[in-house]
Amino acid sequence: MTEDDRDQQTDARLRRALRARQAAGAQREKKHRVDWAGESAAIYCRISHVNDDDQTGVERQESICREVAERLGLVVDEDQVFVDNNRSAWQRKRKRPGWDALLAEAGKGRVRHVLTYHPDRLMRQPRDLEELLQIADDHDITLHGQANRRDLADPDDRFFLRIEVAHACRSSDDTSRRLIDSMIDRVQDGRPHTGRRRYGYDKTGTVIVPEEAAIVREIFTRYLDGVSPVQLAKELYERSEKTAEGRDWSAPRVRDVLDNRHVAGIRVFRGEEVGDGEWPAIIDRGTWLEVRERRAYRAAKLANGKKPSRFYLLRGVVTCTGCGRIMGGSGGSGAKYVCNHTHRLDTPRCNRAVSAPILEEFVSEAAINLLERLDLSEAPAPSELSEEDREAIEADRRELDELKDMWQKQELKTREYREMRRTVEARIAEVERKMIVRPTSEVLDGLAGPHARASWEALRAAEEYERMNAVIRFLFAAVKIKEATKKGRYFDYGRVDIEQNPIWN
Repeated sequence: MTEDDRDQQTDARLRRALRARQAAGAQREKKHRVDWAGESAAIYCRISHVNDDDQTGVERQESICREVAERLGLVVDEDQVFVDNNRSAWQRKRKRPGWDALLAEAGKGRVRHVLTYHPDRLMRQPRDLEELLQIADDHDITLHGQANRRDLADPDDRFFLRIEVAHACRSSDDTSRRLIDSMIDRVQDGRPHTGRRRYGYDKTGTVIVPEEAAIVREIFTRYLDGVSPVQLAKELYERSEKTAEGRDWSAPRVRDVLDNRHVAGIRVFRGEEVGDGEWPAIIDRGTWLEVRERRAYRAAKLANGKKPSRFYLLRGVVTCTGCGRIMGGSGGSGAKYVCNHTHRLDTPRCNRAVSAPILEEFVSEAAINLLERLDLSEAPAPSELSEEDREAIEADRRELDELKDMWQKQELKTREYREMRRTVEARIAEVERKMIVRPTSEVLDGLAGPHARASWEALRAAEEYERMNAVIRFLFAAVKIKEATKKGRYFDYGRVDIEQNPIWN
């Protein structure tokens, strides 16, 4: 090969190298501060709702970023400041409007520089970083922090930035794990969750505030008397009462109190009841159950703007002696009470059913006869469970404690513990249905005495079925339905056994 040929090959290699460098473009070029003057920049500020190590407020973050922009000669337009206040960058499903808007602006090529207090304010998940890097590949973006900068086109800077984000993600994972472990410990000890103060209790959730507790009891009692949440909220507002956050009462906030299981001393973990809490209850369990029944009926009444076809007057009282479970109302070929196990696939079928209209009339007559003979002046305070029932509940609660101890020692798996706990708690709930939880004068006001039948018929005419149901549940512990011994279309009264509550000795 002649020397001229070698020179031609050398020239060709140089030309190819030049074209390759031109094709790589600005990504291969190191930028300097003097080249940034007048270039567009965006500021991103975020503070999480969790206790991060750094809780510098968004206003302070923006101030710091503006100082950096001024020092570098960058231009930040007013619409190029993006803020996510009280937003987590670690939770994958948490929406960040400011972050999404920043990516949109960067994708349009309107942003050459992104200024943030620290990269972990910008992202704490690797996938967020990769999304930003993909945009930076097309638009040559530089990331500036308080103490350093990262050229998103530089391989070394990308490498170190990935390490920083991975470290931030690990830190958030560790924080989440510690919080979950702390919550589990609180659940096992029967202590309440911390956080926003619950109405009726102090910040710890364990000490009752007497003035607020009185209003909680008023809300529950008057709701059972038929007063709507809207009317309750109006009266509380007119009395200038305030919620735990110092706000005016409204119907949704009254419903929040009615749905708050904390006031009944019920411990909840991840939306599921896990037993009794170690704090004093404002509302006893019987009242709580009665409100739940009433809330469920009203929810069905308002669903789709349609009223239920009928109100089952004996709801929560009719019991199947075969299964020991409450029988629910059913339509179909005539209103009736049926065993709730009728359609269950995991237990033997129970086809026990009884005509609703005839049974309701029969029990109503029994209630009227009892009311006519009652003298409220001699009625004692709300009755208690029998000694036998109390012993049964105590035995079941001891069994719950033993199951909890076995779970803590990891002798039971969580799934097994939950299933066994549900079984025991169901037995306790069945016995507690017998509890008389409201003063006799409130439940039977205007119904007892010689005019009981006329008062009862007045309730029926006014369709105050909820009040009638509350009275029946007050008077009777259960209406037990035995297995039918005779065939035919007539009603077998012999299979009905009404168990009266021990209201009077």
